[in-house]
Amino acid sequence: MATTADIKKGLTIIYNDDLYTVVEFLHVKPGKGSAFVRTKLKGVTNGKNIDITFPSGQKIEIARVERRPYQYLYKDDMGYNFMHKETYEQIALQEDMIEGVEFLKDGQDVEIVFHSDTETALYCELPQNVILEVTYTEPGLRGDTASSTALKPATLETGVEIKVPLFITIGEKIKVDTTTKSYVERAK
Repeated sequence: MATTADIKKGLTIIYNDDLYTVVEFLHVKPGKGSAFVRTKLKGVTNGKNIDITFPSGQKIEIARVERRPYQYLYKDDMGYNFMHKETYEQIALQEDMIEGVEFLKDGQDVEIVFHSDTETALYCELPQNVILEVTYTEPGLRGDTASSTALKPATLETGVEIKVPLFITIGEKIKVDTTTKSYVERAK
């Protein structure tokens, strides 16, 4: 058994017989009273965020999870199909188990998180940034803005639409943040 001193970002714990990942945490030691740990947890199975405050030193149960490298192959009626990069074993996941599914393209490297005790897939994570090609965007005109951070809509090769700066044109490859779903920079 671990205690609240072991809490860190990304840790998966068992709370109320369900799996939660620590998104944020803060150790608080007020001038009066005992210390506590304020956490923001994300449900692995339901995706809901909850705020929980643990008294300092409280015992918590850590879930053993394992991250494995997979590659996206294709989508069919069974779901999204992935192949393990070392064993070539294939697995199909439903859309709700994939974070940032709108940025998924053929051959994309991902990590699938498994519960070590039951060997069940929990969720699939894309890399923080992916490089995608712009398939359509309106031309940006110089002097068309009132501010220096003007954005226009652009459709990417996966079909998702995001906002990009005015200087981006059709055919350019751009880096996109999969968590904020926003433009980062031109791909080098």
